[in-house]
Amino acid sequence: MSAFDELVRRNRVYVESGGPGELTPVPRTRVLIVTCIDPRVEPAAFLGVEAGDAIVLRNSGGRVNDGTIADIALIGALAEKMGVGGPPLEVAVVHHTQCGSSFLADDGFRRQFADRTGFAEADLLASAVTDPHATVRTDVARLLSSPLATQGIVVSGHVLELRTGLVETVLSPAAPHRLAGQESR
Repeated sequence: MSAFDELVRRNRVYVESGGPGELTPVPRTRVLIVTCIDPRVEPAAFLGVEAGDAIVLRNSGGRVNDGTIADIALIGALAEKMGVGGPPLEVAVVHHTQCGSSFLADDGFRRQFADRTGFAEADLLASAVTDPHATVRTDVARLLSSPLATQGIVVSGHVLELRTGLVETVLSPAAPHRLAGQESR
């Protein structure tokens, strides 16, 4: 028996209870959440997100990296292609306390992990979330300054305190920065 079998059983209960219903690719809340893969950081639990409410992108530390920016750019392009109008999509970057990626700040752990994976130690150190208030500011700034960020988004930054479950807004929504002559892609 697979560990996934219990989840498949739950899927059957979900389908028998009516399943997803009518959903569209545009989230009802017009929110895209970038957050950590940590199982303690579940937007359905700490934000009450239900199917169709939001787009959720998860990675180690909830960091805004090249892959995250590419995903957001694709979502923006798809929205334009589908003719989706209305208010901008809010990209909410949510980091959290007690993040496991903080182990990447430990020289020994980072070196061992770099040897195992071939990743550069400097890149691993840069991805560590030791101070979620600082890293969420860095990631929001990175996304806002990316030439791939479309005019159809705003970006905000938040920190989830795992001990209490409280989400603190660190940066209110802001539109991407555009330099003179710079166009969104």
